[in-house]
Amino acid sequence: MIRGIDHLVIACADPDAAAEELGAQLGLAVTGGGRHAGRGTWNRIAWLADGSYLELIGVDDAGLARANPVGAAAVRIIEEHGGGLATYALLDDDVETAAAALGALGSFGPVEHGSRARPDGELVEWWTSFPLEPLAASSAPFLIQHAYAGAEWGPDAMAARAALRHPLGSPVSLVRLDIASDDPPGSAGTIHDQLGLDFWAVSDLAVADLGRHVLRLVPTREMPTPAVVTLAADLEAPVTVTALGLRFDVERAAVTSGTG
Repeated sequence: MIRGIDHLVIACADPDAAAEELGAQLGLAVTGGGRHAGRGTWNRIAWLADGSYLELIGVDDAGLARANPVGAAAVRIIEEHGGGLATYALLDDDVETAAAALGALGSFGPVEHGSRARPDGELVEWWTSFPLEPLAASSAPFLIQHAYAGAEWGPDAMAARAALRHPLGSPVSLVRLDIASDDPPGSAGTIHDQLGLDFWAVSDLAVADLGRHVLRLVPTREMPTPAVVTLAADLEAPVTVTALGLRFDVERAAVTSGTG
């Protein structure tokens, strides 16, 4: 069962520099991350209170990166645009069952196991299923299920994320992801056929309710950047920042928390 957006994959030429930019301009703390052994990529992470996160992903071996779906999407965005939203993942409680059903439709591949070693040696693990077509921000996302254990995903870690006060002065949660599309109804139809995700029309938008979050496909002519990320925080006034090839809108709203 899809429970919301798990994370946004934001491709960057230099994740360390991107982390500093996001901290300075938006007031988000970017920590953790590490290298994806044998995959040619590495990341920094901004944890959010609802359990989702922003992944700032860089490429240190384009050949290796192109051999996996997320890496290939990151390489493409960096080469064509210098960075930006490469793709995003939906959180699924049972990715094995979902992958089997979608595989029968011929739209998704089998479950793959992934891992990343933390600097302290602990292994962070997850399972994914990818669409058979190349990943892109405006196409079908991939599915992910985490191993909820250890220093990053155990109960204590999830509780700490929910309480984390970012430098902007509050915990922060993800509310909505808007993605530019030349044809929102057509893009929504394709994603529905591939993933079974239901959209409805609101004016000229295509909108999907993902549980914790909302996904909107918006006409390109109405978008200031290829993607807009809406966050919630306990602020005196809303904040809008353009950074890393996206626009970030921080609303003054209740912060949603999540625990695995």
